[in-house]
Amino acid sequence: MQKNRCGWCKGDKLYEDYHDFEWGVPVRDDKTSFEFLVLETFQAGLSWITILRKRENFREAFDNFDYEKIAQYDEAKKDVLLQNAGIIRNKLKVNATVTNAQAFMAIQREFGSFSTYIWNFVDGVPLVNKVEDYRKAPATTEVSDKISKDLKKRGFKFVGSTVMYAYMQATGMVNDHETSCFRYEEV
Repeated sequence: MQKNRCGWCKGDKLYEDYHDFEWGVPVRDDKTSFEFLVLETFQAGLSWITILRKRENFREAFDNFDYEKIAQYDEAKKDVLLQNAGIIRNKLKVNATVTNAQAFMAIQREFGSFSTYIWNFVDGVPLVNKVEDYRKAPATTEVSDKISKDLKKRGFKFVGSTVMYAYMQATGMVNDHETSCFRYEEV
């Protein structure tokens, strides 16, 4: 029997697997949180499927999303990344990833973990929306506005409200699965 999925992922195995096993599942570990932060940063202005198809290349290029290593990247390492055809070669986004790794660790020092910090914006519990058609889901919310503003104040780059709402969806801070999707109740 065919599973009913959100309309945005249908027809592409990689997209469907991401939807079925990751999207909207609450992420509470800092390593995975940072990975999604990096991927969402690079996704800005592009389609998510483009990023998913390059995800393993990103993982390899960015030392398995090890924020402690990334925070130490020098200009030579950034130049190597900008020559890597397997990732999105955008100098501003590469620089932002290094800056964000440094700011990420500052949040860890202040709050004990990035997860504690980010989940405080939703009182530790995923927000549950009743999206009937993914095309009508919001692109931003008051919460994503607050997160974006606070992260920018802390020195993060490429963390606009739209990017942060996509991050919230990906990491399960909000459940935006369509109400008819088999994952809606599961997550």
